[in-house]
Amino acid sequence: MEKILDIITKKMQQAFAEAGYDPAFGRVTVSNRPDLCEYQCNGALSAAKQYKCPPIQIAKAVAERLDAADYDLVDAVMPGFINLKLSGAFLCKYLEGMRTAGDFGVEKTGSGKTIVVDYGGANVAKPLHIGHLRPAIIGESLKRLYQFFGYNAIGDVHLGDWGLQMGLIIAELQDRQPELPYFDPGFTGEYPAQPPFTLSDLEEIYPAASARKKTDPEFAQRAHTATFALQQGNRGYRAIWRHIMNVSLPDLRRIYDSLDVHFEKWLGESDADPYIPAMIADLKARGFAVESEGALVFPVAEDTDKKEVPPCILVKSDGAAIYATTDLATMVQRMRDWNPDKILYVTDKRQSLHFEQIFRAARKSGIVKPETELEHVGHGTMNGADGKPFKTRDGGVLRLESLIADMTDFVRAKVVENRIVEDSEVEDTTHRIALAALKYGDLSNQPTKDYNFDLERFAAFEGNTGPYILYTIVRIKSILAKYGAWETLPIQEPANDYAKDLMLSVTKLAPTLEAALKTSSPNLICAYIYELAGFVNKFYHETRILGEENETLKAGYIALIGLAKNILELCIGLLGFSAPEKM
Repeated sequence: MEKILDIITKKMQQAFAEAGYDPAFGRVTVSNRPDLCEYQCNGALSAAKQYKCPPIQIAKAVAERLDAADYDLVDAVMPGFINLKLSGAFLCKYLEGMRTAGDFGVEKTGSGKTIVVDYGGANVAKPLHIGHLRPAIIGESLKRLYQFFGYNAIGDVHLGDWGLQMGLIIAELQDRQPELPYFDPGFTGEYPAQPPFTLSDLEEIYPAASARKKTDPEFAQRAHTATFALQQGNRGYRAIWRHIMNVSLPDLRRIYDSLDVHFEKWLGESDADPYIPAMIADLKARGFAVESEGALVFPVAEDTDKKEVPPCILVKSDGAAIYATTDLATMVQRMRDWNPDKILYVTDKRQSLHFEQIFRAARKSGIVKPETELEHVGHGTMNGADGKPFKTRDGGVLRLESLIADMTDFVRAKVVENRIVEDSEVEDTTHRIALAALKYGDLSNQPTKDYNFDLERFAAFEGNTGPYILYTIVRIKSILAKYGAWETLPIQEPANDYAKDLMLSVTKLAPTLEAALKTSSPNLICAYIYELAGFVNKFYHETRILGEENETLKAGYIALIGLAKNILELCIGLLGFSAPEKM
């Protein structure tokens, strides 16, 4: 379905051509003076230079050739603007097309294409912390957006399960329980089916080992050696690694599930390991990988670089692979298994140099095809309400589970205090509102920007918040439920200015979603639904809907708010949350 702005532009271009001017000057934009008009065309100002005549003369000639039935206002004003207001009939016809079209007529531009969205980035054996919130919910929203546009969107958590943290745990475990068979090089039997540690044990072992590494050089070296041995296939260490995975993954899944964040693939750095030897051999054979101070590196600098871009390190001097190695090998795996049209990474923006390096290496070496798009969405950090890095009272990093619990407890107290729902519905309603508060509070910010987490502001039922959007949806649901069957009611011409403002806002759905997709910016969806919800509430307050005596008018009102409700629900689904039945 064509976007409304494209339709109006085509009509304007035709009018320019009929008036004897180049139709390219007929581009229409949304008015920057909504007090004067809804749309405008400034093409006469540019055309005046080419045709050497006053712009107002061109504007008037073009305006006379527009179909008056499409507009309530066509006004050529000095020095040469053409101001437009759409007719109710034109707007009604367009919205009725949206109502009856699948997915509101949004064009499925991704049909037949595949994208891999790499987000989450959880490290096994470590609890998720607040730094994992943004990649999880931004990545989930972008994946859902791509799926909506028809892409085969594959979300991959890309676990950190193959790096130094594994070596640290192995070395620390060996010091604590040296009698375990995993550390006996002569052991040939079957290793125990039960792990020698619990999740709580792991969450204590890793921090202790990490702290010890900083003060104990001998221990740090043993951890590096253990990491390398694990990567080289040490039988006992591989068994420990499997225990770590089996203990850690269920807890990671549980917390991601609580955020309504889901991955199609739970692959990690370890899954890329089998591809590394052949990849390294190929890069060396073709001269891309070269020796440098005992390490193997891939020079990626370009003559046009305005700042230094260091070589991409593939193998360290001790023979161990690092992030760049596994990231490139992961690309090899993804191209082989899925041949994606695009790979999108959602991580902290401080990793931008890393992704610049591996993107260049992948393109130079042909690991990805020239037409395969690579994008890094680098997000900012979430700070406390005071603008400082978010910390616990004792100065540590706050666990993500604790943050979710804090928001949930805060919302539950409001739900119970205000008796919003029956006791049996408290937990479900609380969960939905808390998730909306948390996700909308984050996603309403531009991904690259830092923001301050404010529990009270995010959970407020008024203002630019997730709960406000949910409240608007629930209010509409209540009206629709009182009216009865409404789903097939046709859209009618706007009966007042409040209805027209709401209708004009509804038409912005497709361009908003397309812009959010193009720029990887879920915040554009948040801004749109905040505007749409505002027009819904303005219409509600200024118009008698259920109390309208004219049944035809009432049906038109119901059809309009029903369409708005459906669009709001679509958008919050793309953002990763849903509305309760009551609030």
